[in-house]
Amino acid sequence: MSFLGKILSRGPKPVIAKSKYVSIEDIKSTAFTKKRAGAGLGMKPETYYVVASVELGNTTTKCILTATNLETSRTYLLDKTVRMTRDIRPPKPGEKVFGETVWEVELTKESVSEMVRDTILESIKRSKIDMDKDLDFVVRSTGVTAGFASPKEVGELIIALADGCLDAGIPPSKMSPAMSIESFPKRLRDFTLIEKVMFDGAVVSVLPPTGRAVVANEMEGELVTAGIKVGAKWTNVDFRNPCVSMDFGTTLAGRITNGGEPYARTIGNFCGLAGAVSDAIIRGTEKVDKRGGAALDLYSREILKKADWKAAEKYAERVHEHLDIGRVPEKRERFGTVPVDPKAAYEAGTTLIGCDVGKNGDKIPKLTDIGHEIYDESGIHTLFATLDHVSAKIVQRLSEEAFAEGVVEEGSMLGVTGRAGITGRKPEFILNYSKEKYKDTIFVSDALAMGAAVMARCMNSIGTPHVPIGGRQGGPCILGQRRKLQKQKGM
Repeated sequence: MSFLGKILSRGPKPVIAKSKYVSIEDIKSTAFTKKRAGAGLGMKPETYYVVASVELGNTTTKCILTATNLETSRTYLLDKTVRMTRDIRPPKPGEKVFGETVWEVELTKESVSEMVRDTILESIKRSKIDMDKDLDFVVRSTGVTAGFASPKEVGELIIALADGCLDAGIPPSKMSPAMSIESFPKRLRDFTLIEKVMFDGAVVSVLPPTGRAVVANEMEGELVTAGIKVGAKWTNVDFRNPCVSMDFGTTLAGRITNGGEPYARTIGNFCGLAGAVSDAIIRGTEKVDKRGGAALDLYSREILKKADWKAAEKYAERVHEHLDIGRVPEKRERFGTVPVDPKAAYEAGTTLIGCDVGKNGDKIPKLTDIGHEIYDESGIHTLFATLDHVSAKIVQRLSEEAFAEGVVEEGSMLGVTGRAGITGRKPEFILNYSKEKYKDTIFVSDALAMGAAVMARCMNSIGTPHVPIGGRQGGPCILGQRRKLQKQKGM
């Protein structure tokens, strides 16, 4: 085939929503000549809502500062400060270990709080924002769930995150919803709908599963779903309900929603291991830390240039022989090391679909052995190419299971985020499968942080009815329907 023929036969390109940066100086200087696209032609200054997403993950700990333009509903990055979670200090004498990461890094309330505090303060300094005057809200989340006895115990970690925020100087008022319009700074009062509609638990028009917590990292799934929706505002894709979201951090998170109005239901949840699969393989190179080493330690844009893609695909098939992907059995208390409550999920009408390596990660050493073999036989380039095929096939198998379970509505969109889902050629390989199954597919960077920005707005009833994020694809804002529903319930 000719070179031109190869180009023409490659099919559609993946839609990738990449985060765009803005400085605090820019958002404070919003004269007519500096207005963003879509903000209108008036002389009124633009208004931005600044949110800090504080995330403690199995591999990285982040503070990501976002600024959302409340005219266009587009969210920008002010700063992204990332530290390795493996660098959390060891427990001191007398400190209680309440959990550990998937890579067995022990956590105490004090050590977590210190890591969070230092990460926040570094981000505040780098972004040059004034914590008191510029920062509007803080959302805390964690993907560290493997070392906990049950989904409920994740609450201990959330408290430790809160302590870290307080130690950094963030007041409690910036971590809880406003109670009245008087609680908002004057610049935000024209944008909150708190006097018309209240926060009732739905984030971007999706209700969480009812009843008990069904998977320990449920909040992560909620945030990434919301974040993919707002990330889509940078594209031509209307990523609203019904939709499927997958987050390929170290652990797997995500949701399947239906097309209900005004609120969609969460009819499916993803759980288990995702980026941990790639990390286990990369440790076979012996070039990364055996305890907390990750694929991102060695990744670069040039890493795939000399890859043998046919060999990589065959290696990926061998990796998948050790992956258990499917509906989570009702009697399991963990899947992919993550605490789950399948019985509660199925009673609530939510299907759990997971990815495990053997049973609760017991075949991870097998993946490391395969990684060592690939590195010795074919080198680092083909090893990273293998990771692209591995992740793409995980998406395929998760999707096939979801369709087989009948929980993906016709016309659903697919959204993928996370380091092990959007780097390299993964989007291209995923799209090769998904284009036949889904209405559209989108890949979003920093979706969890984007989701934190949206959650902060939902909790404070700060909406953009003219640029709706919630509701159905192609549909209008659901504010009227929400008000009617809440009035019927006497809320």
